[in-house]
Amino acid sequence: MRNAHAVADVRAAEQALMAGLPPGALMQRAAAGLAAVCAGLLPRVYGARVVVLAGSGDNGGDALYAGARLARRGAQVVAVAAGSRVHAGGAGALQAAGGLITGPDEQGLPATMHAADLVLDGLLGIGGRGGLREPQATLAALAATARDGGTTVVAVDLPSGVDADTGEVTGAAVSADVTVTFGTWKTGLLIDPGAAHTGLAHLVDIGLAPHLPAPAATAYGAADVAALLPRPGRESDKYRRGVLGIVAGSDRFTGAAALAVGGALRGGAGMVRLVTAPAAAAVVRQHWPEAVITVTGEGGGADVGGAGRVQAWLAGPGMGTDEQARSRLVAVLATDLPVLVDADGLTLVAREPELVAGRRAPTLLTPHAGELARLLRDDPDTVSARRAEHARAAAAAYGCCVLLKGSTTVIAAGEGPLLVNPTGTGWLATAGTGDVLAGLAGALLAQGLDVGEAAAAAAYLHGISARYAAGGAGGHPGGEAPIGAGDVIAALPDAIRAVTSAA
Repeated sequence: MRNAHAVADVRAAEQALMAGLPPGALMQRAAAGLAAVCAGLLPRVYGARVVVLAGSGDNGGDALYAGARLARRGAQVVAVAAGSRVHAGGAGALQAAGGLITGPDEQGLPATMHAADLVLDGLLGIGGRGGLREPQATLAALAATARDGGTTVVAVDLPSGVDADTGEVTGAAVSADVTVTFGTWKTGLLIDPGAAHTGLAHLVDIGLAPHLPAPAATAYGAADVAALLPRPGRESDKYRRGVLGIVAGSDRFTGAAALAVGGALRGGAGMVRLVTAPAAAAVVRQHWPEAVITVTGEGGGADVGGAGRVQAWLAGPGMGTDEQARSRLVAVLATDLPVLVDADGLTLVAREPELVAGRRAPTLLTPHAGELARLLRDDPDTVSARRAEHARAAAAAYGCCVLLKGSTTVIAAGEGPLLVNPTGTGWLATAGTGDVLAGLAGALLAQGLDVGEAAAAAAYLHGISARYAAGGAGGHPGGEAPIGAGDVIAALPDAIRAVTSAA
């Protein structure tokens, strides 16, 4: 589990820790960890060419002290002072170790950076807001060019230009191969677009843990998910393993029901009771004959009542948005059971927020950015740029748990930490995978997980399944290949085995 903390909490923890340490000791801890990671990235330290981009703050000091440690081991280190001043102690240590300090206008700087084996980004720290200004923006562009040529770029604590609390990137920013962060994870390292700038992240322990409060965000690992997954016992039967009711599919969208049912069955549901249109029912019978199907007519909400007893409901994928579909959604939401609302169900909720806003039973909404924008009357691009903020806003507005799908899936539930899924992959950007995720999460709700746990575990397994299906997680000798939603369903048992065996 990766726990991330807000900048204000990190600052307070640093102050509390430094009160009991000699002056400069905390920075030396950070610099030592940073230098050790950098040394491991180099073929050898002696003779390596290192460029340090040093801002005027403590991140610049960390980078300069790390550069001094590398210089003492024989590296050729050049530091670029990116502001009107640099950290005096770090600059002095680097020069004493044989390193050089130059300015951003140095004529040969582009060639020096291009020839470097490693560039250290110490331009801005976790307090930075907004895109990089000059000369930092130009230095970030030079680092990007050097990276394209094979130079390894290492960010100090956080890639400069990324908002530490939100992951927002509003202008020029550094894209790193590796980020070495200190004391605790920062939320901006876990959530796109910031996560896309982070590269491989290393956490260096500098002793902050005893002084940190509850995290602002948490990313589950395999062991955390494995601990949540129900396992059938000797006395289990299909009813005790969880029965999920699904309202999905229509005569036009027949595949959505089949995909949601498949996700639920492969996700461990003991039984699925499906309420769907005649054409969709025919498709589901071909793929999942074990599903118990109620074929819809003009009954609306009565179709839901006649489906039989369930432990949770999923409503929305491909079910349409007409009055009959609305009536079925209203009937589902009128129960006292956990309900997951997806796809067409979200369109209906966006029209009538009161359908969900006053509900007391556990409710999970699973929108993508466009759907969340409709729920909040906002712009999809704004939602994508500030994912954490908008997921929390929707959770507060609707009084429920919100899983915001995307390049990094984020889950907001009540007052607890934001949950962030680290397993997403671009191969999931294909039609129908959201229906699979809804079925999987619904199955976990029916098996007794609370809405936040079900959402986080489902997103984690969904990403692992896609990686297996594409060939990446299994190390397929032919490399990764495009997949469809059905491939994700087929790979779910492998993903569950991988997660539980790794725990």
